[in-house]
Amino acid sequence: MSETIERLVKTIRSRKESDTKSSYTSFLLSKGNDYCLNKLKEEIAELEDAIKNKKNTVHETADVIYHLLVTLQSANINFDDIIKELKKREDISGFEEKQNRQP
Repeated sequence: MSETIERLVKTIRSRKESDTKSSYTSFLLSKGNDYCLNKLKEEIAELEDAIKNKKNTVHETADVIYHLLVTLQSANINFDDIIKELKKREDISGFEEKQNRQP
């Protein structure tokens, strides 16, 4: 499963320099982080609607994941760092992890 996400991340990175007329990813990235964030919010709203209506949830979830990864790329956030953080959290309860973050 993670191989698919890793391939998608690499594709998004590679499309950054592509023609914005032939690559939707390149188009999104060329618009900047605020644009990508707004698209992500739009996709999350569509997922929320899909879940409430029990319709198109798989399609809308895929859209959210794609737009999340594009938004991370637009903000120059290294996806490998996110994977490292998730690995650090393995075998730690969510309550414990949140408590460890509090000042």
